[in-house]
Amino acid sequence: MKGTVIDFNEANRTGLISADDGKRYQLDMSEWKGSQRPKSGLKVDFSVEGEDAKAIYVVASNIVGSKKVAAALFAFFLGAFGAHKFYLGYTKQGVIMLLIFLFGFILLGFPSMVIGIIAFVEFVIYLSKSDEEFEQTYVIDKKVWF
Repeated sequence: MKGTVIDFNEANRTGLISADDGKRYQLDMSEWKGSQRPKSGLKVDFSVEGEDAKAIYVVASNIVGSKKVAAALFAFFLGAFGAHKFYLGYTKQGVIMLLIFLFGFILLGFPSMVIGIIAFVEFVIYLSKSDEEFEQTYVIDKKVWF
């Protein structure tokens, strides 16, 4: 059966799935088979046993909107300006990168080169991760540096 996660409580590791048949089923983390954490709006496929959802898998269409490629391109071409940080929603870190790059020329450009290297390293890291891992690390868990 297919459905959508409508609620998930990380503390007690339980949640609720609204199924396509109009009923709601209990989600327990022990039945979760996906690589990413459950979250509201996630499309899932599962079997039913009474009021409980069993063997819950994430439907592949959830990953189509990955930000990985765009973030990697921003990191490569405009990373020294912090563009990839702004794109991922990390405004504070984007401003830090931008200011260090711009004011780095006062110190003979050394800080600007360091920021450029950091952006390139993040570009490589972004591309080396799978779409699911990137989504979990940088979009859901909000890991801001490396």
